[in-house]
Amino acid sequence: MNQHIEIEFKNLLNEKEFRQLIDYFHVGASKFKTQKNHYFDTPGFSLKKQDSALRIREKNGHYELTLKQPATEGLLETNQDIPEETAYAFLKQNIFPDGGIRHLILECGIDPKDFICFGTLKTDRFEFPYKEGLIVLDHSSYLNQEDFELEYEVTDAKAGKKNFLALLETLQIPVRETENKVKRFYRAKFQE
Repeated sequence: MNQHIEIEFKNLLNEKEFRQLIDYFHVGASKFKTQKNHYFDTPGFSLKKQDSALRIREKNGHYELTLKQPATEGLLETNQDIPEETAYAFLKQNIFPDGGIRHLILECGIDPKDFICFGTLKTDRFEFPYKEGLIVLDHSSYLNQEDFELEYEVTDAKAGKKNFLALLETLQIPVRETENKVKRFYRAKFQE
């Protein structure tokens, strides 16, 4: 299990802007890698009420359980590698994995037995270093919807914001208020 503070800036894009970024950074289509995020909460959204989220990320045959919780700046992200069998036991039988994240869930006052999977968001992603951070280009599909997104992950919020806004300005992409993927997923889920 490892923990770190996640500081990132996000901007939703239209498909033309997404292609513009691909051209600007000379990214070939073959460089994108597919990952799936499986989102979990209790039927009463106990985690969401605490501004937290839980997912299993499936990528290249690797499974990682992640709990995101509010922090003073950004989010506290706790990651725990889990074997495929454990991931599928949680996905199909609601058997919460043992380990550090289970203990954090208990500390939040939530019973791990109450969790269910609400669905999956598939993302084609390319990421690369940019200035003092990491640029992430995402094309996501979920619940008969798709979206395009630019993320910029940094360790210094002030410098990161300056670099992020300068990039958007250079490419004449408007700044858009952008919710994180789990919020977009749940909003789409409940509009079904």
